[in-house]
Amino acid sequence: MKAAQKRAQAKVEYNAFLAECPSQQLLDRISDKWVVLILCALGGDHNPEPPCAAHADAPKAMRYSEIARLLAGVSQKMLTQTLRSLEHDGLLTRTVTPTVPVTVSYELTDLGVSLHHMTRGLRNWAQTHMAEVLANRENCDAHTS
Repeated sequence: MKAAQKRAQAKVEYNAFLAECPSQQLLDRISDKWVVLILCALGGDHNPEPPCAAHADAPKAMRYSEIARLLAGVSQKMLTQTLRSLEHDGLLTRTVTPTVPVTVSYELTDLGVSLHHMTRGLRNWAQTHMAEVLANRENCDAHTS
């Protein structure tokens, strides 16, 4: 079998609707709110306003403490676990600089940047439509009480 045929067959074999497909695990990981927010942070989306694609900040390396300050509500344990899993999946790189104290920074890989474009859209959608969702929740709650 030629390499192109093997790649085509592999694409067919990855079907997220099948329970045994490893892409389900990947979808579970990347749909986590902390993953979305970490990718947006490292992608340069720090402003509360939805960024225009043409004016979005460029991805940049960030120190652990910078990410922790930006992500309100994330525990140290959750941030560490999420960063490790993203590094394991090849979505970001971790660089340790031997200073006193040691400096650790994180940066998106090309694979991470490609996913960041998707997570930016999710974040923008959530921020743009939150008022409408809240109104729908109130309306539904009023009809069920």
